[in-house]
Amino acid sequence: MRTLIAEDEPLAREGLVEWVQAMPQLSLVDAVGDGVRALAAIEEHQPDLVLMDIQMPGMTGLQVLRALASDPERRLPAVIFTTAYDEHALTAFELHAVDYLLKPFARDRFEEAVQHVIAQQGNTGAEPLRALEAASSESPEPLQRLLVRDMGRIVPLHVDRIEHLRSDTKYTAIVTGGKTYLVRLPITHFGQRLDPQRFLKVNRSCIVNLDFVDSMTPDDSSQLVVQLRDGSRFTASREVSKELRAQSL
Repeated sequence: MRTLIAEDEPLAREGLVEWVQAMPQLSLVDAVGDGVRALAAIEEHQPDLVLMDIQMPGMTGLQVLRALASDPERRLPAVIFTTAYDEHALTAFELHAVDYLLKPFARDRFEEAVQHVIAQQGNTGAEPLRALEAASSESPEPLQRLLVRDMGRIVPLHVDRIEHLRSDTKYTAIVTGGKTYLVRLPITHFGQRLDPQRFLKVNRSCIVNLDFVDSMTPDDSSQLVVQLRDGSRFTASREVSKELRAQSL
């Protein structure tokens, strides 16, 4: 696979060059240090695989992909992101994207990601990048999966299995399957990306999955108390309570 590296940190770039050259399945075509050069090099070399940092001078990795995806006739490469920012995984890297490496990463994790790409070689590579573009567009499609960090691991979560989300101003707790994952993002970040047909924001700090709601009962103030199957209870705001009553048959 013709491989291009886009990484602005010289030592990290040199390490990736060494690892790529050590893999017989890969052929290095170029290694650049900023987003503008990355876009030009991709257009020039037409690589099969791009190892790309997200935070780069000139253009970010996401901006590079946005520029590539703007041409529907362009053959898009497979992309493995190298990033030190896990919030980008939550924003843009749904599981069906090729892969990403969270810095600092070990060589075996790099090789695992490459093998993942090789296993997907029968795909055109267009869908992962289209999905990434959709995740960064002004009218994004609803999230299907999230990648979250837990005890040093990266855990994929199916969004339709999330039972509820609750938060303060900076953190959001995601509850699914009896487990809670804490992420460093406000709940407003998720409210804009979740399917409104399935997820209901009952108040400023809580979003519930209607598939896991057991009942809604008015309290003494006529606000609806939403009870989930696991026993969790959340009071809907007055406005949401009014809307729910209006929608009920």
